[in-house]
Amino acid sequence: MQSLESLAREAQNLAGSTEHSISWHKKGITQNEAEVARALQICNACRYCEGFCAVFPAMARRLDFDNKADLNYLANLCHNCGACLHACQYAPPHEFMVNVPQAMAKVRMETYTDFAWPASLGKLYKNNGVTLSLATAFGLVLFLVLTILSAGNLLSQPQSAPLAGNFYAIFPHNTLALMFGVVFGFAVLALGIGVRRFWKEITPGQATQEAMSEAAHNALKLKYLDGGHGEGCNDEDDRFTLRRRRFHHLTFYGFMLCFAATSVATLYHYLFGWQAPYGYFSLPVILGTVGGIGLLVGPAGLLWLNLKRSPLHGDAEQKPMDRAFIILLFLTSLTGLGLLVWRETSAMPLLLAVHLGIVMALFLTLPYGKFAHGIYRCAALLKWSIEKRQPNKLSLGSD
Repeated sequence: MQSLESLAREAQNLAGSTEHSISWHKKGITQNEAEVARALQICNACRYCEGFCAVFPAMARRLDFDNKADLNYLANLCHNCGACLHACQYAPPHEFMVNVPQAMAKVRMETYTDFAWPASLGKLYKNNGVTLSLATAFGLVLFLVLTILSAGNLLSQPQSAPLAGNFYAIFPHNTLALMFGVVFGFAVLALGIGVRRFWKEITPGQATQEAMSEAAHNALKLKYLDGGHGEGCNDEDDRFTLRRRRFHHLTFYGFMLCFAATSVATLYHYLFGWQAPYGYFSLPVILGTVGGIGLLVGPAGLLWLNLKRSPLHGDAEQKPMDRAFIILLFLTSLTGLGLLVWRETSAMPLLLAVHLGIVMALFLTLPYGKFAHGIYRCAALLKWSIEKRQPNKLSLGSD
């Protein structure tokens, strides 16, 4: 009976063979995807990490990794928790140099670009993510400030009604609704087209209610950031920590509470005819304040982790893009809370312009930045929930 070492070496030799390289090239598999295939070929011979997350049982349902759709699916199923890297006996500095989280991260970045709509914007953001994000935010803020200046409202006194806390005295409600309707509609359309292309490629099968419920539960709970044992991801010093999971939760639920605040305010305006500004103890303001605090603490924590994380964890080349998205989220919350605190002062028009410009920049870049990973990962989780309920073809073939 072959030893684990000999099986892994056979897998390494097979993955690195000329025949495999030619086959990958013919099937349009990129160098980064080929590295994922090589690593998984070795992992499939070892299977030590099978209980860590959904990637490894999904991997075990496959013998070969020369299918581009499978590689994209498995890469987006990976949550980059790092547990497999710290447990792997073939990780660097071993000669096999197996680093599944890093290889998967590089393929995920290719996924966001390949499926982006329009494709040209996806490539532009990939190459100039930080510059594009900050330039978009600065340009929009400048445009809004100049618009306010032209109307003479930039330093209006708060006592001069109707400006006291009334954003619509600066920008009419219909103007704001049109601006954000267009921006939000574009973001939803671009993300929808991208994830639809991804979903169509991975051919998931029929989604049952049970599968959809499980996938939603796993996504909302961030189940696969628990390391497979509930103690969390591995820190650089090999200790388990739930910090990434908690900061992600604060960021996500903070974002959703802020979105809920905007939705409730919209209902107030159109359904009940209640005009803003709303009181400090009104539902939109409470939701926005709690969400804003979460959207300060979460991104701040994620930025701290990003700055201190080892290059072995994930793709170092993506860090500038990750940081640009985190900073935009943080600034969105910071300017929003600042606007709430000083909305009845003469600084309100300027703060409003800054906040609106940053929010619009955030939504315009959502389909091409780090935000996209959440959407594609949800699709991959649903694919796994469907797949695990289907007969395993490998088991059927062995009977």
